[in-house]
Amino acid sequence: MTTPLDDLRAHLVRALDWEEAHAGFDKAVDGLPDALRGARAAGFEHTPWQLVEHLRLAQEDLLDFCVNRDYVHDRTWPDDYWPRDPAPPDAQAWEASLAAFRADLERLKTLVRDTRVDLFAPVPTGDARQTYLRAILLVIDHNAYHVGQMVAVRRALGAWPA
Repeated sequence: MTTPLDDLRAHLVRALDWEEAHAGFDKAVDGLPDALRGARAAGFEHTPWQLVEHLRLAQEDLLDFCVNRDYVHDRTWPDDYWPRDPAPPDAQAWEASLAAFRADLERLKTLVRDTRVDLFAPVPTGDARQTYLRAILLVIDHNAYHVGQMVAVRRALGAWPA
């Protein structure tokens, strides 16, 4: 028999992939031509590469915050969360960023599923309001926002599937 907490954990894991109401990360990045990864669409501040790297960096930092007992927040906003270069240095960097994002997402799902983790408890290196649940919800919200931007940028570049 499942409990409401089990249901919450299952819902959070689904929400981390969140393809029920909009495109997920994989669809947003799938098939983007190499030549457009560093392209800036008219009216948009960031390129697809910058969005992918920002998603990876922010998610990596929130995961580290949750799992690293020695975590120290030493990144500076916005410089350490947004790449300066509009394009990846090469195709391998693009693929490595995608793989790292996906791996960290799987680690977050593992964290959510772990019944030893009290989702309502503060993260040890945070303050009283910075719970595991808050961190997971931040990842869900942040990823959804920027994945939506990726879709919009791809549409503006004419590179979104019909």
